[in-house]
Amino acid sequence: MIYFLVTFVFIAFVVAIMAIGVIFGRRAIKGSCGGVNNGNCVCVEKCDKRKKMEAEGNV
Repeated sequence: MIYFLVTFVFIAFVVAIMAIGVIFGRRAIKGSCGGVNNGNCVCVEKCDKRKKMEAEGNV
């Protein structure tokens, strides 16, 4: 039981630290542009990496 409690407290601590980082960093958490869809960009606005790839013709 002690292992469960230690693990739970540790994971809760890590989640809290990540939440504080997001709150004070003021940057939204966002996914990547494309990825699972064989490189097809499904974003409304293309990310910088995707724009660069398209400009180089590596799509």
